[in-house]
Amino acid sequence: MSRVTARRRTLRISPTGTVDRPDTLAVEEPLEIRTGGQALTVTMRTPGADIDLIHGFLFSEGIIESARDIRTARYCAGTDENGRNTYNVLDVQFSDPRPAAAVKPRNFLTNSACGLCGKTALDEVRTRTRFPLPEHGPLVDTATLATLPTQLRSGQALFDATGGLHGAALFTADGTLLAVREDIGRHNAVDKLIGWALRESRIPAHDLLLMVSGRASFELVQKAVMAGIPLLGAVSAPSSLAVDLAAEAGLTLVGFLRGESMNVYAGAQRVRH
Repeated sequence: MSRVTARRRTLRISPTGTVDRPDTLAVEEPLEIRTGGQALTVTMRTPGADIDLIHGFLFSEGIIESARDIRTARYCAGTDENGRNTYNVLDVQFSDPRPAAAVKPRNFLTNSACGLCGKTALDEVRTRTRFPLPEHGPLVDTATLATLPTQLRSGQALFDATGGLHGAALFTADGTLLAVREDIGRHNAVDKLIGWALRESRIPAHDLLLMVSGRASFELVQKAVMAGIPLLGAVSAPSSLAVDLAAEAGLTLVGFLRGESMNVYAGAQRVRH
């Protein structure tokens, strides 16, 4: 299996001097996703939890509805210059045929919000999700929310080694940590989590909370809504379209969640303070 970290030389410059030394970096490699032997897309990711990643990706894109829709997911022969398998090609066989339009080849590398914008994007997500969010609940204390960033950070072993990976975590409403995933792309980290939840029969996740490192983009809110997750917390700021989608879908969106301070941009009815 591909490694998740790599060693490279770096020139460290600081007020105390200059040192040539090795550094540990996060690995970034392409993953080609095939369906029935046909290429669907390529995503850049950190190797690890690839099966969860493809489950979450295919679910978020509306191609599958449950883990039962995937009969097999197998690595194909993809070799490097030395003939070793790179484990960078995964082929998915569906339990039943998918509509041709759903599995046509596509390019997601250049899209940050599925090629949509504004009102069109909001309408698209609302019509695609199978799990509308509950109007009320779960009710979450601010004291519980304040613990989420630290718990997420404590589960980021690869970030400790590299300083270069995004993290995402799922919690119960009382703040119990269920799973953490890391990736060079924050959207991949969330897809890995959603794929885990799908395989664990936790979708729709109406009783769970999602916490992400960094900012909250439209795409992350979209993935939360698709999975029926009612609350998304982020260490940094949301985008304007992320706030619009959260309000439209009834999702609680919390940004700048740091210590006991936080901004609630939408869905304040779920936050008890």
